[in-house]
Amino acid sequence: MTYEAPAGKWFKSRWSEASNACVEVKFDGDVVAVRDSKNPGGPELEFGPQAWDAFLSSGIWKR
Repeated sequence: MTYEAPAGKWFKSRWSEASNACVEVKFDGDVVAVRDSKNPGGPELEFGPQAWDAFLSSGIWKR
């Protein structure tokens, strides 16, 4: 299954739509930003394309 992410807009997994205890992701050009959905005005982590790919490939996010 694939999902077309909205460019420049924050989104979270459809599996957690009813929850506010997850992360949100935003694709903006070559930057992938990640933030805590409970604190949308708080700090963000930003990844370049290679770092994002390495993060997803690592499997650490499955914890």
